[in-house]
Amino acid sequence: MEPATRKFAPVSRRPPSAIDSKARERLLTGAARLFSRKGYAATTVREIVAEAGVSKPVLYYYFQNKEGIYSELLQGALERFDALLEETRQRQGRVLDRLLFMADRVLALFLDQIEVARLAYSVYYGPPQGTPVFDLDAYHLKFQARLTELIREGFTAREFRRGTVEDVTWMVLAVLNMALELQLSHPEMGFGRENLRRILKLLVTGLKGP
Repeated sequence: MEPATRKFAPVSRRPPSAIDSKARERLLTGAARLFSRKGYAATTVREIVAEAGVSKPVLYYYFQNKEGIYSELLQGALERFDALLEETRQRQGRVLDRLLFMADRVLALFLDQIEVARLAYSVYYGPPQGTPVFDLDAYHLKFQARLTELIREGFTAREFRRGTVEDVTWMVLAVLNMALELQLSHPEMGFGRENLRRILKLLVTGLKGP
């Protein structure tokens, strides 16, 4: 006689009864703030739910665990970055205008996701924290490739006539990286979107030659 098969009730995927429509966003915002200030490894689930004003079951319902909420933070920001690159690829007009548009959009996204950016920098440049693996280098290289492609168009269209594609790419990257990192470390010195546009326009206009 075969043993009786034990039956288990299906796991409910309904949210906890106390959940509210803003809980998920508060969890993401609170986790980003804590991760960027304390580090991923030092932040606990207890602290995240306290910051968001929810209970642990709410976090587990949406993200399963701390690794899940970290992955969602990075993945959400990187998806916005991909959309930004595609938007610049579809844009028409002078190369200079598209270049300035792309730089402005990158800085705007960076400011909107400043806590996630600070977290990504701390994970990339700091000691290991046991975070889920994200290939952040791939996104830097993807942006650099898109920028190089755009600048090559500028030389082909004779909008740029001085230097090389590689030289101009590195010059633009240097200015943009300085703008981003000032916002992280010395926001009071950050020159903002309008000044970034002015500086890049001054730089690139000088590449046209006499």
